[in-house]
Parts: sequence; structure tokens; C-alpha cells
Amino acid sequence: MITAENLKKRYETGNIKINALYDVSLDIKKGEIVSILGPSGCGKSTLLNCLSAIDEPDGGTIRINDHLLNTMNDNEKTKFRAKTMGFIFQSYNLIPVLNAVENVEMALLTQKHKEKHTFEKSKEILRKMGLEDRIYHYPNQLSGGEKQRVSIARALVHDPEIIWADEPTGALDTETSFKIMDLILYLNKEFQKTFVIVTHDERIANFSDRILRMDSGRII
Repeated sequence: MITAENLKKRYETGNIKINALYDVSLDIKKGEIVSILGPSGCGKSTLLNCLSAIDEPDGGTIRINDHLLNTMNDNEKTKFRAKTMGFIFQSYNLIPVLNAVENVEMALLTQKHKEKHTFEKSKEILRKMGLEDRIYHYPNQLSGGEKQRVSIARALVHDPEIIWADEPTGALDTETSFKIMDLILYLNKEFQKTFVIVTHDERIANFSDRILRMDSGRII
């Protein structure tokens, strides 16, 4: 489903040049949960950003479902991301002035879904997250685990094929982190979603089907 070949990414700050990715190649199958594991600064978030077309590699190719990302312009990439991908972030990225169901609805409204359908669809996905009694709560009224469940609901509501998760449990305590990973396992099994998870925590990576270990810009 996802194939990357010889990805390179370099950052320059003044006279300092850093190779964030150095000839990274990988394959990820449909329906897999794959964790990219490594210490801070090893290039794992850069890899995730390149694979998801948020950032542009300096070399190499990325193919998702036979679509070659390298040949797409910015507008085509934006549309492809919106249709094919969902995102879960460590910091949740919820809009403070919107309640839970409105935050989830935004993922549909930005894709021009008809508004009369978005509320019911958003409410249903929140119910599956176990948040039926929290749909009108605002982010500051939710616990960290509840915020992340809203974030997962938002990532899933438009039925993407791939979910990218950048340190999805990084802001949570151990017990809540394991509950979130149990939820991801359920969603993977129930809906056959492909999850690619960036983490520095071996315990979180061990929930995956497969672990790609990174160090110094390489998969080791």
C-alpha cells in the first residue's frame, strides 16, 4: 500500500547541514499497524511528514496505492491527503471554541460534505470512541484521553485508508496510553485501517504488527 525508495531529506541552518533522512526505503501493507521507533532527532517525524505528503523529500520516491506522490503538485497532494489520510497528533490539535462533535464535523465540512449529514456521522463515530456523553463538551472540559479519542474520531470520520499518528500517546499517562493503543487495535481489526505510528516508547511500539527502528536518519 505504501512504498518508499531511497528517501533523502536535508535541513540547513547557516553552515550546518543535517541529513534527517538518508536513503530510507520501506514497504507497508494494507491493514498493518507499523510503528516507527527511535530516539528524539532520529528522523522518524520527518519520515512521517514525507510519507504523508506534508513535507517534500529531497530525493527518492513515495508511492501510495499506485499514486506517485513525487509527480503531484501541491493542490493535488492536498486533495489526496484529504481523501486518503487521517492524522492523530500528540497535542490533539482540537479547536478550543468548538465542542467535541463540532471538532469532528470540521473534518467533513472542509471536504464539502453536506452539513445535514455531518452531525449524525460525527456523533456516531464519537459513540464508537465511547464518548456519547461527551459530544457537547469543549476541549478544556475533557481529559487527555478523551481529547485523544476526539482526535481519533476526527481522523476516522471521513473513512480514510491510512491513519498517521505522531506520538499519539506522548501527552498521556501509561494507563491511558495503553487504552488508546487498545482502541487503535480495535479500529484496525474492525475497519481494516492502516496505522503508521511514530513513537519513542518501546511499550507503545509493541502493540504494532511490525516495528521499524530508526537512528540517525536511517532504518536500522
